[in-house]
Amino acid sequence: MTTIEEAGVRPPAAEQERPGRVVFTAGEIRHRVAELAREVEAHYPAGEPLTVLGLLKGSFIFLSDLVREMRRPLQIEFLVASSYGAAKRSSGSLAIHYDPRTDLAGRHLLLIEDIIDSGTTLSELIPRLREQAPASIEVCALLHKRLVRLDEEPRFVGFSAPAEFLVGYGLDHAGEFRHLPYIASLS
Repeated sequence: MTTIEEAGVRPPAAEQERPGRVVFTAGEIRHRVAELAREVEAHYPAGEPLTVLGLLKGSFIFLSDLVREMRRPLQIEFLVASSYGAAKRSSGSLAIHYDPRTDLAGRHLLLIEDIIDSGTTLSELIPRLREQAPASIEVCALLHKRLVRLDEEPRFVGFSAPAEFLVGYGLDHAGEFRHLPYIASLS
């Protein structure tokens, strides 16, 4: 296992909690994101409208790396939803803070999620999105902890993740650690 010091990145000393072991290195993430982009492109028919909907804030780094690897026209939108706040456990309810007004009717919708653990976000969000009559809805998640059985499993998954609180590559704890180029457990 790689430590954060071995990965060449040190968090600020003033932080009370620090990333522990590196779970996925920057190189592993880069490689898998490129593979996911190819999988996504192969799934959708050429010429069909595709909207990529990123769940902020956690998915922004993953989404930007993923779409830069894709070679097809697409529209990018964002939605702000949360079930965590500053806690390390989901509150069990979903709060939507920003919902784009883009017309999704007839478009293929690819929902980009940073991590699936409790399943709350997807179980509440997908039915809301279906009301807008998209041609299809698929989920692409960077990480899936596989802690719960979902009604609709994501079609595209970057990595199966351990049942630990993870930070880095967009994932945070109370707004910290999103900038790390790797994913680590929080000690």
